[in-house]
Amino acid sequence: QVQLVESGGGLVQAGGSLRLSCATSESVFGINAMGWYRQVPGKQRELVARITSGGTLTYADSVKGRFTISRDGAKNTAYLQMDNLKAEDTAVYYCNVVRNYISQIWGRGTQVTVSS
Repeated sequence: QVQLVESGGGLVQAGGSLRLSCATSESVFGINAMGWYRQVPGKQRELVARITSGGTLTYADSVKGRFTISRDGAKNTAYLQMDNLKAEDTAVYYCNVVRNYISQIWGRGTQVTVSS
């Protein structure tokens, strides 16, 4: 079963940067989109950024201009560059892959904590 391997979370001061990575555990075909979601306790998981196989980008309004998503299609790896981090960005970040327009794969999550 394909798994997603996330890395890059951690603790950073407000105004700092982090880069998250998400790689598939094996070669995967039929990927339509890769993205990042985040969740804080007591709230629903929300979309942060997504990139489709065609290169279409989607960002949450709260991260536009600060976060950048990119993808290495050959490696089935997605990256989330997070700059000018704010305390409200603190959350568990989950990688998500959509395959064949139907199935979804989720990573286990990586904690991002921004101290003010």
